[in-house]
Amino acid sequence: MTLGALRSSIEAEGFPAPSQHIYHNGQLITDDSKTLQDLSVSDGDMLALHIRDMRGNTGIAPGAREPPQAPRAPQGGGSAMAQDPELIRLQILGDPRLRSQAERLNPQLAAAIDNPQQFAQIFRSTSDRQEEARRARLREIEALNSDEFNPDAQARIEEMIRQQGVMENLQNAMEYNPESFGRVHLLYCDVKVNGVKVKALVDSGAQATIMSPSCAEACNIMHLIDRRFAGVARGVGTANIIGRVHYTMLQVGSKHLPAAFTVMEGKSVDLLLGLDILKGHQATIDLTRNKLIIQGEEVEFLGESDIPKETEDAVTQEPTVQGPGGTTIGARSGAVTVPSRASPTGGPSASSNVASSSTAAAAPPQPAAPALPPRTAQPQQSFSENDINTLMGLGFDRQAAINALEATGGNVEYAAGLLFQN
Repeated sequence: MTLGALRSSIEAEGFPAPSQHIYHNGQLITDDSKTLQDLSVSDGDMLALHIRDMRGNTGIAPGAREPPQAPRAPQGGGSAMAQDPELIRLQILGDPRLRSQAERLNPQLAAAIDNPQQFAQIFRSTSDRQEEARRARLREIEALNSDEFNPDAQARIEEMIRQQGVMENLQNAMEYNPESFGRVHLLYCDVKVNGVKVKALVDSGAQATIMSPSCAEACNIMHLIDRRFAGVARGVGTANIIGRVHYTMLQVGSKHLPAAFTVMEGKSVDLLLGLDILKGHQATIDLTRNKLIIQGEEVEFLGESDIPKETEDAVTQEPTVQGPGGTTIGARSGAVTVPSRASPTGGPSASSNVASSSTAAAAPPQPAAPALPPRTAQPQQSFSENDINTLMGLGFDRQAAINALEATGGNVEYAAGLLFQN
């Protein structure tokens, strides 16, 4: 069957041939003289049909059956707003690669892909919000340019240019290096201290090997602590040093190594192997093979499921901000945690930003307004209207911008980083 014959069959159902736009794998096919086989259409493939004519009407003959109408994007200045949401939806439906990308970047958008009305509603809501933010930004720029000799205005323009560069850098990172937003799990290995099995954290950035009091007690070496070495360790915070165990045996694999431990309170790690042991015994951290090599002995690093629960609990106590699709974002680390089961919701509150280029590629969607975790009542912080408008200019609503600023202590760059997770 040729493409022209297929169009004739569709026309018999009441859809004129000039209004038919047929897509295969997201690509428009137009050569009516070629057969479906010539167009690489095989059994089981899906063809997407979009009814639209050049005048923007439905192109339906009088008395013919009316097909489902394609939602239209609102008219505006943004490039995404000039796109037809139904056309974008069909392109995603016809391209498995784009669909998997939508499912990964925005589960809410993927859930609405089979509902044209809901998809168009999400699209229009996002477009309207972006257009409003764009106009607010243009008004601010116009006001600043009206007084070009004002040093404060020039400083603000310079800051806006700098922030734009930061945002572009962030977007490039999300597109080309999304792994940087993930959480890297720590390196643990099984060792024995005084014959007692311990899960030790390997930390080449620690100067000394540290043990917790509970671990020292479990290993029956509390009586060996020299309390003359007591003190206070200062770094990001402070911790009490109980003392030092000058000599005991540390077993790594089949090797028995002499070791000294500093016993310190306030650590969630039982045993931390520092640089004194690693360098003293010429250890090698082989990340390619995921092994610790010490004096020829190779020890496998523990998997994520074997890492001590207390360490993961300490990480999860980090303040978080709600992100898109039910994800949570660490306020300090920026790490994204994906829920085990997403429960997508639709409607105007769900947001996405899908743009179509000449190759019908979908851009990363914009997240919904993040909601801060419960906290004790605090005085309402006031933030600069310029900072709020800067975040709104990126496509987020006002409340989302305020929430992100509150979570990051008013730092615009960190707030934008929280909002841009997808």
